[in-house]
Amino acid sequence: MTTHVDIAVIGAGPAGLCLAKSLADTGLSVMLIERQSEAAIADPAFDGREIAITHHSANLMQALGLWAHIEPQAISPLRDARVLNGTSLFSLKFSHTETKQSELGFLIANHHIRKAAYEAVKDCPAVNLCTDAQVKNFVANKDNVSITLADGKTIQAKLLVGADSRFSETRRAMGIAADMHDFGKTMMVCVMEHTVSHEHTAWEWFDYGQTLALLPMNGMRASVVVTLAPSEIARLMHAPADEFSQEMAARFQHRLGAMQLASTRHAYPLVTTYAKRMIGQRFALVGDAAVGMHPVTAHGFNFGLKGVETLSREIKLAASLGHDIGNNSLLMRYERAHRRDTRPLFMATHAIAKLYTSEILPARLLRAGALRLGSRVKPFKHAVGAMLADAR
Repeated sequence: MTTHVDIAVIGAGPAGLCLAKSLADTGLSVMLIERQSEAAIADPAFDGREIAITHHSANLMQALGLWAHIEPQAISPLRDARVLNGTSLFSLKFSHTETKQSELGFLIANHHIRKAAYEAVKDCPAVNLCTDAQVKNFVANKDNVSITLADGKTIQAKLLVGADSRFSETRRAMGIAADMHDFGKTMMVCVMEHTVSHEHTAWEWFDYGQTLALLPMNGMRASVVVTLAPSEIARLMHAPADEFSQEMAARFQHRLGAMQLASTRHAYPLVTTYAKRMIGQRFALVGDAAVGMHPVTAHGFNFGLKGVETLSREIKLAASLGHDIGNNSLLMRYERAHRRDTRPLFMATHAIAKLYTSEILPARLLRAGALRLGSRVKPFKHAVGAMLADAR
């Protein structure tokens, strides 16, 4: 038996769930296909990641109904940001006072966002959640896409959307290549308590031999990100909690006072992805499957929401006019817009990350000079501050 829907989305992560929610009131039917169980989606486990949310993304989350499902104490204001280099005490600062907002943005744990997205979607009559499902193959033609699951069930859709991570199997199955860069490093993330206030300021510290990030949470807590060689991260992951806490305080040069591990530790390979095409025949990519950002600007989920907003707008317009929601001209408009919205910052972030993680002497000298120059060029600071506060 074949199930017929208007749109099939592979991947029920935040991007896939948000796309389904954005289309739930259009009269279109949406099926989310996810290999995890519904229980895992409904109550996702803590994964260590804190997500920076711009004001534009916060507005989108409110419109989609996600914001109402997140406890206020789980939303931490991000007032300011600092970029540090090496052992220098100098930092390039971005302040909320340089924008028209009372903060640059917000920080919310990834598992809270995932849970809120599920809560916003679960009771939508137009959305069917197909869990514990493995896609065996799919075939796209000029009229529809036929998807076959591992259990033999088939689904026929007018449009297929891949939302299955930066390592997207759906993207590969569609024959779409991606520019992937493996930095050869691993990130470890965890929550730490500390005795010196972070004052709701984020840090990105390109130290020599390591990269440190601090994302301020409410109270005397912060999400800490350490980027090192995989072998060093493996050692940190298994270090006794007390030894780990003392080492982390030392790595931060005790600028946060005494530090204490307050969560489980999680490690992720540092790999960025940018799809060479974001569309195919009756096919589109959203979320990290389209653009998998380096975490230095913390814009990954913001770009995912922006892609959802752009694609759903095109689909809604076509549906309201009675047009084909999978036609190539619609998809090309989405691709052009999303590439325009994401490519410049993706390339700039990639260049910054390569420069500020290089250990050769010329790069070290250039790193220090670039920070001081950026601090003196006020239009640059204002532009970056505005971008951090309200990415569009």
